[in-house]
Amino acid sequence: MAFYRRIRDLREDNDLTQNQVAEYLGMKQPQYHRYESGVRDIPTDVLIKLSKLYNTSVDYILGLTDK
Repeated sequence: MAFYRRIRDLREDNDLTQNQVAEYLGMKQPQYHRYESGVRDIPTDVLIKLSKLYNTSVDYILGLTDK
């Protein structure tokens, strides 16, 4: 599974909007949308923040593990 599907699924599972996640990350919603739609790669610092937000590993977000 591609990372962008994982971050969308994680966001939806946590009942968050793209705007809420973008605000948490300190960016505007259109920029976050580009990550979630797979248009842009996610920088390492954003991956780390997302893993903390969702209490999961960067490896899970990247699809390297299913745990």
